[in-house]
Amino acid sequence: MEFKDYYQVLGVAKTATAEEIKKAYRKLARKFHPDVSKEPEAEQRMQEINEAKAVLSDPEKRLAYDQLAQQYRSGQDFQPPPDWDAGFEFSGRGFEEADLGEFSDFFANLFGQAGRAGGGRRGYQKRGEDRHAKVVIDLEDAYQGATRGITLHVPQVDAQGRVVSREHTLSVRIPKGVKEGQHIRLTGQGGPGVSGGQAGDLYLEIHFTPDARYRVEGRDVYQRVAVAPWEAALGASIETPTPSGPVKLKVPAGSQTGRRLRLKGRGIPGPERGDLYVELEVVLPPADTDKARELYETMADELAFDPRQRKGA
Repeated sequence: MEFKDYYQVLGVAKTATAEEIKKAYRKLARKFHPDVSKEPEAEQRMQEINEAKAVLSDPEKRLAYDQLAQQYRSGQDFQPPPDWDAGFEFSGRGFEEADLGEFSDFFANLFGQAGRAGGGRRGYQKRGEDRHAKVVIDLEDAYQGATRGITLHVPQVDAQGRVVSREHTLSVRIPKGVKEGQHIRLTGQGGPGVSGGQAGDLYLEIHFTPDARYRVEGRDVYQRVAVAPWEAALGASIETPTPSGPVKLKVPAGSQTGRRLRLKGRGIPGPERGDLYVELEVVLPPADTDKARELYETMADELAFDPRQRKGA
């Protein structure tokens, strides 16, 4: 999939106002609309033009897209980075599958999932719109619960018609036992009401900060723990940090890399608490001293061991 430069598609500057984007769209639509155009590939060009307008004429999508566009150029190989839209507020529930037929895979990957980035259909209503944002927390917060200050980016249109970012800072209580993908509802923190109506709600979708030590599946947590060759071969009692604090761990004799040890109930808390699975990784000490090389040479001479002849090797 290639990155699309929507500003290039419409032929406008990245600082273009809403009115300039509207004028550029109208001009291109008159030229490429399939009902009137004789240009080759008019239908495909019109699809690209409609798609660019759908993003750049919506302040919410444009603000998030602009941040992403700082890292890519048109035509570059592209996959959306994990949680690329974290920290941005969006109205509505996003585009459903049926709405995406006229748009590219690039658009669908960024704005297609309901409840993620992208504005929903809007209409007059007394109650304010519900808003949605993705936030990233540490895994440890799900174990203990926490109160965190979270800053979200909210788009505004300035007096010149340009989209600018306003920061919306909140103090949010992270409940103990929250799972990835779960939503926290903040009553009255959404869009303002119309004609005195109630404000909408803000829904925060929880994601965990990427951490090479852990992998999370539901409430179960998988953690890789390094052990020395003698600990794996002879067995050992070791202490290792976990998201809920340090634990004593018994390494069975004869362990190999990939052996999995289950610590029942040490996953993410909840009505049915998850488990923590420790995956052992045997790490060899470097042969970077005379003594270390001597020990390795002794092992090579005295141990009748060929790893390629092991069962299953």
